[in-house]
Amino acid sequence: MTTDVLAEFEARGLIQDTTEREALAEALSDEMITVYVGFDPTADSLHLGNLIPIMALRRMQLAGHKPIALVGGSTGMVGDPGGRSEERNLLDTETLAHNVEGISAVLRRFLDFDSGAANTAEMVNNYDWTGPVGVIDFLRDVGKHVTVNQMMAKDSVKSRLESENGISFTEFSYMLLQANDYLWLHDNLGCSIQIGGSDQWGNIINGVELGRRTDQRNIYGLTTPLLTTSSGAKMGKTAAGAIWLNADMLSPYDYWQYWRNTEDADVGKFLRLFTDLPLDEITDLEKAKVEEINDVKKRLATEITKLCHGADAAIEAAETARRTFEEGGLGEALPSIDIPKASLETGIVIFELFKLAGLATSNGEARRLIKGGGGKLNGKKIDDETQIITNLNINSEGVVKLSAGKKRHVIMNPV
Repeated sequence: MTTDVLAEFEARGLIQDTTEREALAEALSDEMITVYVGFDPTADSLHLGNLIPIMALRRMQLAGHKPIALVGGSTGMVGDPGGRSEERNLLDTETLAHNVEGISAVLRRFLDFDSGAANTAEMVNNYDWTGPVGVIDFLRDVGKHVTVNQMMAKDSVKSRLESENGISFTEFSYMLLQANDYLWLHDNLGCSIQIGGSDQWGNIINGVELGRRTDQRNIYGLTTPLLTTSSGAKMGKTAAGAIWLNADMLSPYDYWQYWRNTEDADVGKFLRLFTDLPLDEITDLEKAKVEEINDVKKRLATEITKLCHGADAAIEAAETARRTFEEGGLGEALPSIDIPKASLETGIVIFELFKLAGLATSNGEARRLIKGGGGKLNGKKIDDETQIITNLNINSEGVVKLSAGKKRHVIMNPV
């Protein structure tokens, strides 16, 4: 291998911590290395919080290394205690299977699973090797190598022990399951690196230490930083909910618009983290004048949306935004919700329509939005939050357009 992967990771802001930095860099430069990231199927889509580890896997594959995407069919039944004040709901096998399918669809957009090359990505499910293992075998082969003292010293466990709800033995065992995954992947698929978010550092270290204590396995860990803005705010949600990576949970247009609204100070950071643009081109884009920054943000949004939803969807989203904001048109990719014509014949109160459109989470929020001057109907400000919307409000294009502020729009399509 000739690419200095860690230097690329550093330059793009993809590294929080690593084990044995020099040895890891040497291993990555000598030959193709197999690396994995685990994703627990707690929902049927991945979200923005998963995007940095996904991009880390992508960068590894682009550099010639082999990525493994582990979907946690077994660990998803247990739930990682990290970052939570109470235990997750345990999912049944049918729900887990559905979630695994949705997550797989996301990962296939970022990783090449079909080239047939040596570094073709693989997707595995840890239930395949964990499910058949008996509890006695697990305790004997894994549990005996890890002390309770070590487990209780991990931040994810300590925080839960100090919480009102405590931690169940089920969740307490999570780090042993994850450590066992790493050993299985190393022994069966030659995996030598685990990547995870910074909140996974304790679990990753546990796996590395377990590998060293058992058969002196030469394995490494790398964590990526928490996704935050330049002001330190944690990213991943908006007033409308989570930033999902599946189109049926968040439209490509809304995804594009989310990145278009990036703060000026974060444009360069996000170009490095979430696009394949060369670093020197990103440096040039960062030199844009104040009056050009919006064009750079549009480039950012389009490049990121291309990776997640494809070039056609990204171009359509950009064109929809142009028509909506520059020409006052509707744009084909604006979020659209069907509404029965019969309901418009009898009439719907406007604040209820805003809630139905997803522009507000409750009737009260919708009323406050409209009272505050942030609600528009067909491009015109709404003066009365109790206005009744009927067929008379269908515009010349045959729809009802609702707007919350300047950047959130939904088309209500009478059917």
